[in-house]
Amino acid sequence: MSDPGSSCYKYLLDYTNILRIIFQDRYKSFIDLQDKLHQNICRRRTLVAIGTHDLDSIQGPFIYDAKPPTDIKFKALNQTEEYTAVELMQLYSGDSHLKSYLPIIQDKPVYPVIYDKNSVVLSMPPIINGEHSKITLETRNVFIECTATDLTKAKIVLDTIVTMFSQYCDEPFIVEQAEVIKPDGTSVIYPELAYRHEIVNVDDINKKVGINIDGDRMARLLTKMCLESEVIDGGKNLHVAIAYGYNNLNWTIPNTNTISNQFPLNKLTDLMRQEIAASGFTEVLTFALCSRDDIADKLRQDIKTRNAVQIANPKTLEFQVARTTLLPGILKTIYHNKNMPLPLKLFEISDVVFKDSKKDVGSRNERHLCAVNYSKSSGFEIIHGLLDRIMQLLEIPPSQDNSGYKIKAAEDATYFPGRCADIMVHGKSIGKLGVLHPEVITTFDLNLPCAALELNLEALK
Repeated sequence: MSDPGSSCYKYLLDYTNILRIIFQDRYKSFIDLQDKLHQNICRRRTLVAIGTHDLDSIQGPFIYDAKPPTDIKFKALNQTEEYTAVELMQLYSGDSHLKSYLPIIQDKPVYPVIYDKNSVVLSMPPIINGEHSKITLETRNVFIECTATDLTKAKIVLDTIVTMFSQYCDEPFIVEQAEVIKPDGTSVIYPELAYRHEIVNVDDINKKVGINIDGDRMARLLTKMCLESEVIDGGKNLHVAIAYGYNNLNWTIPNTNTISNQFPLNKLTDLMRQEIAASGFTEVLTFALCSRDDIADKLRQDIKTRNAVQIANPKTLEFQVARTTLLPGILKTIYHNKNMPLPLKLFEISDVVFKDSKKDVGSRNERHLCAVNYSKSSGFEIIHGLLDRIMQLLEIPPSQDNSGYKIKAAEDATYFPGRCADIMVHGKSIGKLGVLHPEVITTFDLNLPCAALELNLEALK
């Protein structure tokens, strides 16, 4: 006969493990929320920095101060010994996660630091928290602090993080406010969790939603959706349709003669994809971002001539710029599929991006078509044949004058000397085709010849 006590002990262990898994998921979710806020509204901690601490390990009141880096010394998060702020800067200069935040305060004469009542360092924002107050799966009370250079952003971030985390509290959706005393002696209570009040016209809301109810009923419906309303000259409008019931809205035809139609360039692109696939090529879809090397050094080009849009804060070396050509993406795809039967005939029709000071956003998109043949022989005739098929579909006849299309010998460092040509349409170059230079092929870790074609579809208007 089994021991009943041992069974109870087993069930207790199982229950404990289940609770640990739940707490661990909540902990990861909380940290993930903090990271996402740091990357987005906090603008990589330049506007707001968030610190989370085990409240049971520290004592208030808390002091937000600024001191010379040599005067700040504490044990940073996940460290085993104390360092000064200067030493921490050197320590984290090689850290892939934290080194991008160091310039925010690195050259300043004083660094921000937060102490508790017993001079225990909570954090040195926006770089690192202290080890002493770090939260764990056993933490029962969490203290959240936000430091910022933008008060509006700080309020938004604080309201967001406390309200989202409040669902995990012992008493869900309950947060405890804290008093903040300013340098001038005045005080304010955070988080404010303030309501935003809007005054809108009742008739205007009825017209936009497509209903006909009076202000009193509209206010009742809004209050029902936890948006307290009162009738003055209008009410809140954000959730009127939801409170009223979507199924209660009548379908109506807009009083306009506008007829929708597919964007011509997209229609051309869709038709072109089908025809090129019918010619024996396989379509690929690659990333719109790439490294500087992909569009410059690997293609034997100068990055200064590529007119590329730079990413201000790239997450990895693979996403530094917006692509200016589709060729690197296809060559990378071939590299990852070298074990497939030859020949590999791939194509892509997508946008590339160039800097353009004439545009209000400083850049412009171009719809490009790129195709590559990878085999034991270059297959230039295959790529040339694909070009002829494309022009046939576009009803552009071959011609030696400017009335149609032709290819014209050209020199391009990406292509093998004497094996490159400009694609001329009505006397204007819209792209290139040819055999890729051996150095280009080897930089993408390929070992067989390639013939490639790339042209600007938008230039065919």
